[in-house]
Amino acid sequence: MPVTSAVSAARTILTRLHDVMASRSHAQAKLNTVVEVIGEGLDSEVCSIYLLREGMLELFATKGLAQEAVHVTRMGVGEGLVGTIAENIETLNLAEATAHPDFSYRPETGEEKYHSFAGVPIVRRERAVGVLCVQHAESRRYEEVEIEALQTVAMVLSELISNAGLVDDEQTALGPQQTGPVRLPGLTLVKGLAMGTAVYHQPRITIEHVMAEDRDAELQRVYLAFDKMREQIDRMASQAEFGVGGEHEEVLQTYKMFAYDEGWSRRIIEAIDSGLTAEAAIERVQQRTRMRMRQIDDPLLADRMHDLEDLSNRLLRIVSGQMGTAASQGLRGDTILIARNLGPAELLEYDKRRLKGVILEEGSLTAHVVIVARAMGIPVLGRVRSLRGVVRDGDLLLLDADKGEATVRPIDAMIEAFDARFVKSKERAAAYAALRDVEPFTRDGTRITVMMNAGLRDDMPNLALAGADGVGLFRTEFQFLVSATLPARERQTRLYRDVLEAAGDKPVVFRTVDIGGDKVLPYLRHNDGEHEENPAMGWRALRVALEREGLLKVQARSLLEAAAGRTLNVMFPMVSEPWEFDAAREVFENQRKYLKAQKKLLPEAVRYGAMLEVPALAEQLDVLAPRLSFLSIGTNDLTQFLFAADRANPKLAERYDWLSPSIMRFLKRVQLSLAGHPIDITVCGEMGGRRLEALALLGIGIRRLSITPAGVGPIKELVRKVDLPEITEAMNQWLSHPPASLRDALAQWAAEREIEAD
Repeated sequence: MPVTSAVSAARTILTRLHDVMASRSHAQAKLNTVVEVIGEGLDSEVCSIYLLREGMLELFATKGLAQEAVHVTRMGVGEGLVGTIAENIETLNLAEATAHPDFSYRPETGEEKYHSFAGVPIVRRERAVGVLCVQHAESRRYEEVEIEALQTVAMVLSELISNAGLVDDEQTALGPQQTGPVRLPGLTLVKGLAMGTAVYHQPRITIEHVMAEDRDAELQRVYLAFDKMREQIDRMASQAEFGVGGEHEEVLQTYKMFAYDEGWSRRIIEAIDSGLTAEAAIERVQQRTRMRMRQIDDPLLADRMHDLEDLSNRLLRIVSGQMGTAASQGLRGDTILIARNLGPAELLEYDKRRLKGVILEEGSLTAHVVIVARAMGIPVLGRVRSLRGVVRDGDLLLLDADKGEATVRPIDAMIEAFDARFVKSKERAAAYAALRDVEPFTRDGTRITVMMNAGLRDDMPNLALAGADGVGLFRTEFQFLVSATLPARERQTRLYRDVLEAAGDKPVVFRTVDIGGDKVLPYLRHNDGEHEENPAMGWRALRVALEREGLLKVQARSLLEAAAGRTLNVMFPMVSEPWEFDAAREVFENQRKYLKAQKKLLPEAVRYGAMLEVPALAEQLDVLAPRLSFLSIGTNDLTQFLFAADRANPKLAERYDWLSPSIMRFLKRVQLSLAGHPIDITVCGEMGGRRLEALALLGIGIRRLSITPAGVGPIKELVRKVDLPEITEAMNQWLSHPPASLRDALAQWAAEREIEAD
């Protein structure tokens, strides 16, 4: 069937369907006419409609199969070809139906004489409410245009069937197992407990009108929406204040590619030509994209299809006039936010008093939104699948990010048990808070320095609340990540000055901007624009800053001006070799000389440090040591580099163990190599905030930790229970003769001394 014929056939069918459903006939009579209309329009020998009733797919109407099978033939979701289509929300196009592994023969239908089969799901609000299928006696695959005509008709049917009350409502369709409690496993991104009602970050847009009354008006609406969307994308690309030729990040290139893709826009226009409204046409093409996404194994291609999905959502919101997220509407009570993914700026838009937790369909340990959430004290659970099919807006959710799970629609007993755990965690938090003004001395009298990590101006009150000794790591890149353009020097200076004033007489270590890798900026990207297969080991951090020296110069001047009259502690990330440290230090010293010549007030002293994240640097610490004031060990990146294991990959999670003898031996060797040098050695990152890991670090000689504010109290409590000579002796023995599991051995050692490991 030619394209024009398919479009014409779809339009004719839709016109006739509108008349059928507008008639006063009862529902069954309407469906009987519908299959005749579709069968004739597509020149099909068989046309059948199966609808979801009481959790089963029931044959409701057919042209070509035995009429005795209507309301008799039923199959479960996932059973047979029809059930497979509904379960996977996918299209099947088979030249020989019996050859498919899910084929299930129903003798009462008389379908044995038909060979070819094509079926599409009837989708309503992202769930299958039925299946529309056609069959022919001859063995052949259906043309793409025929399948598209079926999909267009199925979309209209979804509205008409739903309005006629012929299918289970959304509550019933979820099934008994999904109207009661449902446990959702996921990946712990930020620990914590939270209870609240489910709110989707992007409220679902319900398409109220599927069939168009004025084709030209719908085309005009979609043309205007395309123009507005393209203007938005172009504006994002042109907002760069830094970089060669207004460069932008690679995902923006992909967005532009899709935004101007003629094939995508043509499919939407064809759907409007067939009789759909602009919203329905976009959704119709989007459904096709989702089906294709489910069939893609290649992660790069899948990412590209996700980009197209995002762009479709943007276009749909523009054409419907519903541009806001849940943040713009305001949260009405304790909320668990649900999203596919989030950016840090989006998270910061929400009312912190009411946002209690976040659940993501995707998400990774390295995402900067996770770092922001951790700083805000908001638990986050990631990689939770099928949220849309299980969780509704307003459902009660228990989020247990400590255990890596969430419970939807809990029963009273579950809520009581959760409340008990929540109360216990609050009591424990209160006990830790009581240690705020207590100095962390070990049992043998050694003072341990416990500092906190920060990255936002709003983090600074935690310095006093947690009782930390200072800020051991201030991540300056957050200001860059939440900004649409490169932050001006004045803005940077104002932030750094505010942070130093909030810290008072406590030290703050500023890490120069660590962008690239997982922290992409829309206004800055690599010169050649090539996709990086391993971004964590690519063009990022100090490598970016040294290549784009203007970026580092602006930040250097901002920090120097902000620290006037104080001591400035500045640290360079991802140093691989001494020359990189020297080059970055020279940028600061040159700016220092410039400010001095301008008679500007300067810091009383500048202390320079390096992040040890790249293992290669450990082999040249003796060369660098004379120029270092301090060294911060970034255990997050260091560990994945040592193991060659991406910590965001769930398949490698078990190999990413900080208590591996390999890691501990490496860290001990680093600590010993700097013995005798007046260099402060600090372990920064998540490792130092875990009690068992912190215990091991104390045992190998680490005396300074920089961790999340929430971890300060628990670590101070741990320190006061530790006898350093005893744990040092135990660690020396274990590292000399590693046990089968260092983690288990250390946990047992702690339990014998009544030291809680968690």
